[in-house]
Amino acid sequence: MAHLLGAEAVHLEYPTKVVFDSVTLGVNEGDRIGIVGRNGDGKSSLLAVLAGRRDPDSGRVTVRGGVTVGVLDQGDTLDDAETIGHAVVGDLPEHEWAGDARIRDVVAGLLGDLDWQARLGTLSGGQRRRVALAQLLAGDHDILALDEPTNHLDVEAITWLAEHLKRRWAANAGGLLMVTHDRWILDEVCTAMWEVHDRIVERFEGGYAAYILQRVERDRMAAASEQRRQNLARKELAWLRRGAPARTSKPRFRIDAANALIADVPPLRDTVSLQSLAVTRLGKDVVDLLDAGVSFGDHEVLRHVEWRIAPGERTGILGVNGAGKSTLLGLVDGSVQPTVGRVKRGKTVKVATLSQRLDELDAFANEPVRVVLGRLRTTYTVGTGSKATELTPSQLLERLGFASAQLSSPVKDLSGGQKRRLQLLLILLDQPNLLVLDEPTNDLDTDMLAALEDVLDSWPGTLLVVSHDRYFLERVTDQQYAVLDGHLRHLPGGVDEYLKLRAASDAAPVSPTKTPDQKPSSVLSGAEQRAAEKELASLERRVEKLQQQAADARTKLAELDQSDYQLLGAEMAKITALDGEASTLEERWLELSALLE
Repeated sequence: MAHLLGAEAVHLEYPTKVVFDSVTLGVNEGDRIGIVGRNGDGKSSLLAVLAGRRDPDSGRVTVRGGVTVGVLDQGDTLDDAETIGHAVVGDLPEHEWAGDARIRDVVAGLLGDLDWQARLGTLSGGQRRRVALAQLLAGDHDILALDEPTNHLDVEAITWLAEHLKRRWAANAGGLLMVTHDRWILDEVCTAMWEVHDRIVERFEGGYAAYILQRVERDRMAAASEQRRQNLARKELAWLRRGAPARTSKPRFRIDAANALIADVPPLRDTVSLQSLAVTRLGKDVVDLLDAGVSFGDHEVLRHVEWRIAPGERTGILGVNGAGKSTLLGLVDGSVQPTVGRVKRGKTVKVATLSQRLDELDAFANEPVRVVLGRLRTTYTVGTGSKATELTPSQLLERLGFASAQLSSPVKDLSGGQKRRLQLLLILLDQPNLLVLDEPTNDLDTDMLAALEDVLDSWPGTLLVVSHDRYFLERVTDQQYAVLDGHLRHLPGGVDEYLKLRAASDAAPVSPTKTPDQKPSSVLSGAEQRAAEKELASLERRVEKLQQQAADARTKLAELDQSDYQLLGAEMAKITALDGEASTLEERWLELSALLE
């Protein structure tokens, strides 16, 4: 493959830190390279050096003649006074850019719901990010350098971006460099990974899953000081192989080697123990939304929401910006009252929310981290039963990636990622039993995300997660719901089902003469429709019965002898069978509902 860009013996340092020491690497035609590493290790600096935006202190960067490099900055560099159209295509007349299939694809994929003449100053952060991406992708660059391209994008936009990058940067079609903490897009798009660490850049073949395997093999041969990182990586690899079907159906690494590496890795979560403890702490009732609806003036945000949250439930919430996710969480934590219906809460429920805002730490800005932690609990229990471990706040902080020296640092001097981790730690030490995470992956690198996931694995309460990070969402939750057209809808097929539903909704033709009261004519005959309605009603009763049986069985778990693993295993198998049967019936219910709409 033809060489496009290279770095030879590059050395870069700041007054207090050496970032790179004699780094040599290259980018060839068709390379799609993901760049990972801890915050502060030099990922963005590497992009700046390769793109020619920063000169190295020694060494050189070479670019093949005629090769152009396009850069997406992590920050917002758009001019508020510009229109969307001018920012993306400049002064090109419409017949020219509309005649270019590549530009049409970019505009349709990222900007289809925006006014072409709208001023950039009127857009939200997520909309501005899409405009910046469209501006770059509409250009004719041989190499793209993307710094956190998924920031502020929702699941649909991230999925479109992955497909576009794979199509455009196919074999022998330019090069791609991408710094991101979004592990799903790394695994979906990249053919190689660069890990930036300890002043070097180490190359791995394949996507994120292949990188994890090779890193485990490297760490197995490393010194004892690397033991903790190895265990986290092996645990994540176990999830990659055992978890999402989309990954296990198309592995990019040797199956036998992966299976051998994870043969002795226990399940990610001791589900029986965690749910048993959750029932003990919470009781039978958590939060029930009963035919709840919320309206603001004439605008109905949520309607007919029926959701019974169970002890120990780990649920992800999906939906486009403005769909009503925050309103739904407000109903759960009590900050929003229903306009119709009611919300029933258990007496022992203690809710805590990890919000997107970091200004909650402003009250402690000048205080050392050690002092802030000293006001809270002196110990925190991790794990259950015989595996339970008491950790001090300092030990838990270290587990979340803090160095012991940082305990004396004022809160205001912490980085964004460190503040995020401290914010979570303060919530955990308050011992809630219902935890709501609102975009928890912001400002965290891939290693810190793995550490956060490890902590959540041993947390026994009920967990609700809103995140555009598909990998994190699938990793820490066991089921997903979506807010669609004001309704809460269960997604047996997970994120993939949500994307299909959204695509079908966008593709559905809308008649200009149709009124809200009109319904599309059914494709079923009268007899077929009556039979379908009868089956639908029967399915609803059967699903409710199965769900109640599963809920009763989970409650019974707490009353059993926790040392009798054979009995616990048999009961858990029964619950799994009930859940599986209910999911199958729900899928049939969805099919019939679609026919009868």
